[in-house]
Amino acid sequence: MALRDIDLLGHGNPGYRVSHYDLELATKPATGRLTGKARLTVVASAPDTPLVFDLGPFRVERVLVDGQPVRWTHRGGKLRIRGRFLVDTPFPVEIRYAGRPAPVRTRHWGEVGWDELTDGVIVASQPVGAPSWFPCNDLVGAKATFRIEVTVPTAYTVVANGVLAARLVRGSTTTWTYLADEPMAPYLATVQIGLYERSLLSSGQILAVSRGLSRAAQHDFARQPKMMRVFTDLFGPYPFAEYAVVVTDDELEVPVEAQALSIFGANHVDGRRGHERLVAHELAHQWFGNSVGLADWQHIWLNEGFAAYAEWLWSERSGGQPAEALAARSRSLLATKPQNLRIGEPSARDMFDDRLYQRGALTLHTLRTLLGDDVFFPLLREWTAIHQYDTVVTSDFVSLAERHAGRSLTAFFYLWLYQPALP
Repeated sequence: MALRDIDLLGHGNPGYRVSHYDLELATKPATGRLTGKARLTVVASAPDTPLVFDLGPFRVERVLVDGQPVRWTHRGGKLRIRGRFLVDTPFPVEIRYAGRPAPVRTRHWGEVGWDELTDGVIVASQPVGAPSWFPCNDLVGAKATFRIEVTVPTAYTVVANGVLAARLVRGSTTTWTYLADEPMAPYLATVQIGLYERSLLSSGQILAVSRGLSRAAQHDFARQPKMMRVFTDLFGPYPFAEYAVVVTDDELEVPVEAQALSIFGANHVDGRRGHERLVAHELAHQWFGNSVGLADWQHIWLNEGFAAYAEWLWSERSGGQPAEALAARSRSLLATKPQNLRIGEPSARDMFDDRLYQRGALTLHTLRTLLGDDVFFPLLREWTAIHQYDTVVTSDFVSLAERHAGRSLTAFFYLWLYQPALP
C-alpha cells in the first residue's frame, strides 16, 4: 500500500486549515522547561466538527476561540476543541501550554522534534516532530506563515525560520522574534538555541556557530555564496529572504533541514571542506522540499532525489568530478543493494533510505541525459517557479517534463520510480 501522510503516527487532521501560527515561547536550557502561547489563525470547513490539533504531552492551561473559553480535551497527542465555528472565515484559536518538551519517538526514524543539546536546544522535526513543541496540524502539505518569538537567558542566541525582526534585551533574558512570511509546513519550523555567534558569510547568508568552531566553519562554508549563485543559475531565484546555517557544538548523525535554515553538527566541520556535498544538499532543499513542498510523503523522492542530484551538480560546477562520473559510481553501488524499493511509493520505513536518495538522483541524471541540458535545466527552473510556496505530487513533475520533452515519458518514469529493479 502506498504511503500516505495521514499514516505517519496518525498525525494530521481534516476539517480545518491553519493559515498562520504565532508562537510565543520561553525556555531555559538549564531546566528544559518550556512555556508557550500559540495563536493560530484557523479556517474551519464545518461549523460543528471538532478542531483537532497535534500536541505532545504538555499541560494545557487555557484554550480560547475568538477570545472566548471553549471545551477541550487533551490526550493521546491530540488536543480536541469543541464548539460552533465560523465556516470559510478565519478566526483565532489561542492555546496556552507548558511542560518539558521531548522528541517524538518513532519506530522507523528514531526521535524527532525538540531535543536538548549539551548546552542548548535543537529542533529537527522531519517528519512528525512538530507537535513536540507547538500545537499544529501536522501534515506535510499544510503550509502556513509563522511568527516565532523565543525568550531565553541573555547569554544564548536563538535562530529560527525567516528574518530576525526584533531582539529585545530585558536584563537577564532576551526575546528573539522571527518572521517567516513564506508559507511553511509544520515539520520545517524550527528553533535553535545555543551559545552561538552570528556572522555573515555574504549578504543574506548567516552563520551561527560557537567560538571554538568559528574558524573551521568559516572555511568550510566559505564557498556557500558561490554555491548559492550556481544553484540560482540552475534552479531559479533563491525563494526566501535569507538563509541561515547553524553549527552545533554537539555531533549530529546527519545535517538537519528546515525552511531557510540548515543545522550541522560539530562533526560536519573539519576545516578542510570534507563535508561540502552536505552543504550543497541542504541548500538545495530550500528549492526542493521547502519552497516546492510535498502534498504527501509518498512523493519524498521529489525532495531527496533533487537534493542528492544537487550534490553532483555542485561537484561538476565547482571543479570536482562531473555528474556523469558520480552517476556511474552511484549506479554501481545501487546494483549491489537489494532491488526491492519503489522510490515513487516508498513505505514509511524506506522514506529516508539512502537508496531512495541515490536512485532519485540517478533518475534525474538519466532524464537530463535523455533530454539534454537545453531542455532539462529550463524544466527545473519552471518547476521551482510555477510551484513556488506550493505543494506537488510526482505526476505534476511528470507532466511538466513531458511538456518540455514534447513526448510521453510514461515508460521512463514507470521504470525508474515504480519498478524495484534498477533499469
